[in-house]
Amino acid sequence: MICETPESFVAEIPQMGALAGLDLGTVTIGVAISDVLRGVATPTETIKRKKFGVDAVKLLDLTARRLVTGIVLGLPRNMDGSEGPRAQATRAFARNLERLTPLPITYWDERLSTVAAERALIEADTSRKRRAEVIDHVAAGYILQGMLDRMAHMRANS
Repeated sequence: MICETPESFVAEIPQMGALAGLDLGTVTIGVAISDVLRGVATPTETIKRKKFGVDAVKLLDLTARRLVTGIVLGLPRNMDGSEGPRAQATRAFARNLERLTPLPITYWDERLSTVAAERALIEADTSRKRRAEVIDHVAAGYILQGMLDRMAHMRANS
Protein backbone atom coordinates (compact mmCIF):
# COMPACT_ATOMS: atom_id res chain seq x y z
CA MET A 1 0.00 0.00 0.00
CA ILE A 2 1.36 3.40 -1.00
CA CYS A 3 0.60 6.23 1.40
CA GLU A 4 0.93 9.71 -0.09
CA THR A 5 1.17 11.57 3.23
CA PRO A 6 3.03 10.98 6.50
CA GLU A 7 -0.34 10.98 8.28
CA SER A 8 -1.76 8.18 6.13
CA PHE A 9 1.51 6.23 6.51
CA VAL A 10 1.40 6.50 10.32
CA ALA A 11 -2.21 5.28 10.27
CA GLU A 12 -1.10 2.09 8.47
CA ILE A 13 1.96 1.10 10.50
CA PRO A 14 2.03 -0.41 14.00
CA GLN A 15 2.90 1.81 16.98
CA MET A 16 6.39 0.33 17.22
CA GLY A 17 8.74 -1.39 14.82
CA ALA A 18 11.66 -0.54 12.60
CA LEU A 19 11.23 1.49 9.42
CA ALA A 20 13.44 1.36 6.32
CA GLY A 21 14.53 4.44 4.42
CA LEU A 22 15.63 4.13 0.80
CA ASP A 23 17.68 6.47 -1.36
CA LEU A 24 16.90 5.16 -4.81
CA GLY A 25 19.60 5.88 -7.38
CA THR A 26 20.08 4.61 -10.91
CA VAL A 27 23.15 2.54 -9.91
CA THR A 28 22.58 1.90 -6.20
CA ILE A 29 19.95 1.86 -3.47
CA GLY A 30 21.02 3.31 -0.14
CA VAL A 31 19.30 1.69 2.84
CA ALA A 32 18.87 2.96 6.39
CA ILE A 33 16.94 1.23 9.18
CA SER A 34 15.47 2.80 12.32
CA ASP A 35 15.37 1.38 15.81
CA VAL A 36 12.03 -0.14 16.90
CA LEU A 37 11.15 2.99 18.87
CA ARG A 38 11.70 5.05 15.71
CA GLY A 39 14.04 7.58 17.24
CA VAL A 40 17.20 7.12 15.18
CA ALA A 41 17.86 6.21 11.55
CA THR A 42 21.03 4.20 11.03
CA PRO A 43 22.63 4.01 7.58
CA THR A 44 22.86 0.28 6.90
CA GLU A 45 24.04 -0.68 3.43
CA THR A 46 24.16 0.16 -0.23
CA ILE A 47 22.69 -2.30 -2.72
CA LYS A 48 24.17 -2.34 -6.22
CA ARG A 49 21.21 -2.25 -8.60
CA LYS A 50 20.72 -4.97 -11.16
CA LYS A 51 17.15 -5.59 -12.30
CA PHE A 52 14.02 -4.68 -10.39
CA GLY A 53 13.27 -8.29 -9.45
CA VAL A 54 16.76 -8.89 -8.06
CA ASP A 55 16.77 -5.54 -6.24
CA ALA A 56 13.33 -6.20 -4.74
CA VAL A 57 14.36 -9.64 -3.44
CA LYS A 58 17.41 -8.11 -1.71
CA LEU A 59 15.35 -5.28 -0.22
CA LEU A 60 12.52 -7.50 0.98
CA ASP A 61 14.98 -10.01 2.45
CA LEU A 62 16.62 -7.18 4.37
CA THR A 63 13.27 -5.81 5.58
CA ALA A 64 12.21 -9.28 6.73
CA ARG A 65 15.48 -9.91 8.61
CA ARG A 66 15.29 -6.50 10.33
CA LEU A 67 11.53 -6.82 11.11
CA VAL A 68 10.71 -3.63 9.20
CA THR A 69 7.11 -2.42 9.47
CA GLY A 70 7.14 0.26 6.74
CA ILE A 71 9.25 1.72 3.93
CA VAL A 72 10.10 5.40 3.34
CA LEU A 73 11.30 6.15 -0.19
CA GLY A 74 13.20 9.35 -0.90
CA LEU A 75 11.29 11.30 -3.57
CA PRO A 76 13.68 13.39 -5.68
CA ARG A 77 11.70 16.54 -6.37
CA ASN A 78 13.11 19.44 -8.36
CA MET A 79 14.11 22.52 -6.37
CA ASP A 80 10.83 24.22 -7.36
CA GLY A 81 8.88 21.28 -5.88
CA SER A 82 7.84 19.79 -9.20
CA GLU A 83 8.46 16.16 -10.09
CA GLY A 84 10.69 15.21 -12.98
CA PRO A 85 11.77 11.89 -14.51
CA ARG A 86 13.65 10.71 -11.39
CA ALA A 87 10.57 11.24 -9.20
CA GLN A 88 8.45 9.39 -11.75
CA ALA A 89 10.95 6.49 -11.71
CA THR A 90 10.77 6.42 -7.91
CA ARG A 91 6.96 6.29 -8.00
CA ALA A 92 7.13 3.45 -10.56
CA PHE A 93 9.56 1.56 -8.30
CA ALA A 94 7.12 2.00 -5.39
CA ARG A 95 4.18 0.72 -7.47
CA ASN A 96 6.18 -2.36 -8.49
CA LEU A 97 7.38 -2.98 -4.92
CA GLU A 98 3.83 -2.57 -3.61
CA ARG A 99 2.83 -5.67 -5.58
CA LEU A 100 5.44 -7.76 -3.73
CA THR A 101 4.99 -6.67 -0.11
CA PRO A 102 2.19 -5.85 2.32
CA LEU A 103 4.44 -3.22 3.97
CA PRO A 104 3.11 0.34 3.76
CA ILE A 105 5.28 2.56 1.53
CA THR A 106 5.49 6.33 1.64
CA TYR A 107 7.62 9.12 0.20
CA TRP A 108 9.83 11.74 1.80
CA ASP A 109 11.05 14.81 -0.06
CA GLU A 110 14.75 14.10 -0.45
CA ARG A 111 15.85 17.46 -1.83
CA LEU A 112 19.39 18.14 -0.62
CA SER A 113 19.67 14.86 1.38
CA THR A 114 22.73 13.80 -0.62
CA VAL A 115 24.25 17.28 -0.19
CA ALA A 116 23.70 17.07 3.59
CA ALA A 117 25.16 13.55 3.68
CA GLU A 118 28.21 14.67 1.69
CA ARG A 119 28.78 17.63 4.02
CA ALA A 120 28.54 15.42 7.11
CA LEU A 121 31.03 12.95 5.66
CA ILE A 122 33.47 15.74 4.74
CA GLU A 123 33.16 17.21 8.23
CA ALA A 124 33.94 13.74 9.61
CA ASP A 125 37.11 13.81 7.49
CA THR A 126 35.97 10.80 5.46
CA SER A 127 38.21 10.04 2.49
CA ARG A 128 36.85 10.62 -1.02
CA LYS A 129 36.96 6.86 -1.72
CA ARG A 130 35.07 6.01 1.48
CA ARG A 131 32.51 8.78 0.83
CA ALA A 132 31.75 7.22 -2.54
CA GLU A 133 31.16 3.86 -0.82
CA VAL A 134 28.80 5.14 1.88
CA ILE A 135 27.10 8.27 0.47
CA ASP A 136 23.93 6.47 -0.65
CA HIS A 137 23.11 4.81 2.64
CA VAL A 138 24.08 7.93 4.58
CA ALA A 139 21.62 9.87 2.37
CA ALA A 140 19.02 7.17 3.11
CA GLY A 141 19.66 7.88 6.79
CA TYR A 142 18.87 11.57 6.24
CA ILE A 143 15.67 10.65 4.39
CA LEU A 144 14.51 8.26 7.11
CA GLN A 145 15.50 10.61 9.94
CA GLY A 146 13.39 13.34 8.33
CA MET A 147 10.35 11.06 8.44
CA LEU A 148 11.10 9.92 12.00
CA ASP A 149 11.37 13.55 13.15
CA ARG A 150 8.08 14.39 11.41
CA MET A 151 6.39 11.42 13.07
CA ALA A 152 7.69 12.52 16.51
CA HIS A 153 6.36 16.03 15.83
CA MET A 154 2.97 14.57 14.84
CA ARG A 155 2.81 12.59 18.12
CA ALA A 156 3.79 15.66 20.15
CA ASN A 157 0.98 17.68 18.61
CA SER A 158 -1.76 15.08 18.87
